[in-house]
Amino acid sequence: QVQLVESGGGLVQAGDSLRLSCAASGRTFSSYGMGWFRQAPGKEREFVSAISWSGDYTYYADSVKGRSTISRDNAKNTVYLQMNSLKPEDTAVYYCAVKVKIGYNDYRSYEYWGQGTQVTVYR
Repeated sequence: QVQLVESGGGLVQAGDSLRLSCAASGRTFSSYGMGWFRQAPGKEREFVSAISWSGDYTYYADSVKGRSTISRDNAKNTVYLQMNSLKPEDTAVYYCAVKVKIGYNDYRSYEYWGQGTQVTVYR
């Protein structure tokens, strides 16, 4: 079993930055890839970013590519998502999850979701 706790969300102005964190406990964190997804009201959950177990490989949705950086600290059992130049369309609840199957951008490849952290961006 893995427990994930996201933090770092908030209410920010367009153009600002946020650093989301996802702290994991339970199973061996460093053995698994991790991903970030988001869900806006009335919309489906969408892939944002993912990172391999070692941190050597990272993946981004086109919507955040160039504005976001995913990283992990296996010693701290934590994965991060640095988001810059935030836009109102980034407003959503952001979730982290453990990748257990092939397919980094498919939510069905993930298990052990956190409770989410709200990001709200205003103009």
